Formats: sequence, C-alpha cells, structure tokens
Amino acid sequence: MDTALQLLPLILLIFIMYFLLIRPQKKREKATNQMRNNLQVGDEIITIGGVRGKIVKVKDETLIIQVGAEKIKFEIMRWAVSKVENSDSNSSTKKDRTAASEKTPEEAPKKVIPKKMFKKSAPPVEETVEAKPEGTAAEALEKTVIEIPEEDVTIIEKNNEEKL
Repeated sequence: MDTALQLLPLILLIFIMYFLLIRPQKKREKATNQMRNNLQVGDEIITIGGVRGKIVKVKDETLIIQVGAEKIKFEIMRWAVSKVENSDSNSSTKKDRTAASEKTPEEAPKKVIPKKMFKKSAPPVEETVEAKPEGTAAEALEKTVIEIPEEDVTIIEKNNEEKL
C-alpha cells in the first residue's frame, strides 16, 4: 500500500505528460505526413527553408518545383515541404469559374482600389504679409516703438543703479 502511494505521483505525471505533450505531437505529425503524401502537380507550396514554388513533377520521395519569374526548376525532398499554400484540387480551373459565372448571374465584381495612406496634415497656416515701411531706414526706426511695461522699466533701472 505504501509503495503504491509513493508511485502514484510518478504515474500521474507520466499520464499527464502523455495527454499534454506526446498525443498532440503525434496528431500534428500525422496531419503533416498526410499533407505531404497528398501533394499533387500544380500545388503551390512553401518549403521549410521559405522557398515558394509550384509542383511540376512528383516522384516517390522527391518533388520537382518551379520557382520565381524565370521558372527555375529544382528538386526537393518531400519532407522539406512546410505547407501547401494553394491546392489545385481545392481551387477551380478557369473554365469552371467562367461556366459558374455564366450560370449564376451576379453583379460584376467591384474593383478594389487600395486606400492611400496619408499623414494627417496640420491645419493650413495663413501667411501674413507685412507691409514694408516707406521711406528711408531712419524713418522706419522712428516709427518702430518698443513698448516695455513699467514694472520691467523699474527693475532695469534698479539693476543699472546697483551696477554703478
């Protein structure tokens, strides 16, 4: 009885580890293997290295994919496929799409125009144009008057007296 109680936490820990870690990992592995076994010509894939391509030829353990605008072909292993991006079996062909659009009259799809991102601009600033003083510079200086509050004048006078 004592040994059973001592082994109970260990057995419980193994049981929890199985259901939280091992079982979900096996489900993911099974789904990934099924996805890799169901690859067909025309499927668009992403490899584990991040290369995007379209399957051109399927062999036992390898795939030949076509990559880029220059349609470069190279061979990869099946296990190097990370995910299928677009499968031909799920998407319809061009003929099927046109036939379906003829059968069901729908409105023509609206063209989607992307919204341009604009920075919110500050409100427009009104420009003020100052009139140039007429006459000579001396006349302009005579017209220029700087108003100083009386409090400031008294403080300036006191500072000047202290300096003397």
